[in-house]
Amino acid sequence: MKLYTLRHLFITAGASIAGFILVGILLGFITLPFSPAGVSNAAYAVGYNPINKVQEAAPQNLDNVSQDERENIEVYRKLNEAVVNITSVTYGYNYFLEPVPQQGTGSGSIIDPKGLVLTNNHVVEKAEKLFITLADGSEYEGSVVGTDPENDLAVIKFDPKGKKLTTMSLGTSSNLLVGNKVLAIGNPFGLERTLTTGIVSGTGRPIKINDYHVIREMIQTDASINPGNSGGPLLNKYGEMIGINTMIYSPSGGSVGIGFAVPIDIAKRVIPELIAYGKVNRGWIDITPIQLFPALVEYAKLPVSEGVLVSELNPGSQAARAGIQGGDKTRAVKYRRTTIYLGGDIIIEIDGLKITSLADMFAALEDNKPGEKVTVKVNRNGTVKTLTIPLTERTRTINKI
Repeated sequence: MKLYTLRHLFITAGASIAGFILVGILLGFITLPFSPAGVSNAAYAVGYNPINKVQEAAPQNLDNVSQDERENIEVYRKLNEAVVNITSVTYGYNYFLEPVPQQGTGSGSIIDPKGLVLTNNHVVEKAEKLFITLADGSEYEGSVVGTDPENDLAVIKFDPKGKKLTTMSLGTSSNLLVGNKVLAIGNPFGLERTLTTGIVSGTGRPIKINDYHVIREMIQTDASINPGNSGGPLLNKYGEMIGINTMIYSPSGGSVGIGFAVPIDIAKRVIPELIAYGKVNRGWIDITPIQLFPALVEYAKLPVSEGVLVSELNPGSQAARAGIQGGDKTRAVKYRRTTIYLGGDIIIEIDGLKITSLADMFAALEDNKPGEKVTVKVNRNGTVKTLTIPLTERTRTINKI
């Protein structure tokens, strides 16, 4: 007679019970009181099929979302198709001096049903070719209409070939308050039409974008802005475009909650000129400017340590006729590859804005046109003088010394 231990009895009984449960489930008279592993009860309720592991889509219903979520959803639904992905192609050279195409990506906003797109200048700068991808995946070759490097803005265009386009509504940035909700739509890291939300963290931030140019009215936001977001829209809760996402401040290269956008009011001011002329016509004081630096201040025993020295000017220029004085040709010094003439006026203020650098001078004249007059304070051998100077058209590129 075969003897069964207690362990054998438990194994036998367990197998019988398991078999009974399995048969019951298959026949339908036993149901499990929980959802399949890894699937929430909510997912189970909206149509999870435990046989083929396919979750059916829940109907789009806004009844159970908050007002804040509803605003986000509606803005995205309405405007995500107005955001495009921009691919720029430039050419570099390998070790064998063979041309090698290189790609960069950014975002842009459709601002006209004929195919005009607003983006950042740095997204399209030096591009040999541009390709614009719409929300439906269709791709078009684009071209540059106009650029404004001083505000990092550009308008590009493509031919939609009769396709109806969704366009952005341009709002205003003049009434923004710290704490206002904002939404950003873009293509970070190539992930198309991504929505992030946040608030206005600051307004009127002066941000230096290169050696000579400072945008003084930048919008600071904590909405995530990552590589690929550049050129995309910053929106208010009504879906109005209030800025153009431009850059992040990040020691690590990723989003850390400090992003910056060019105010839409600046864009609205320059867009007509970019479309009409391909550039912005700005006024300029017709001089050869030299930004002061410590070695020059010490060598020339200058009365101030910051400002812009008037090294040269044309004797018949409007600046000369207004009374500004240039450097003495007999007091020339060579610094690197630049000849500097000492003894000229040092510009320290333009229209109430303190001038400490060339970037300040560009910023002070950013919204002035040729023919307008500006009030300029200069330090002349230790004495401050105030002059009224008519502006000429800015035609020269200022070289860095």
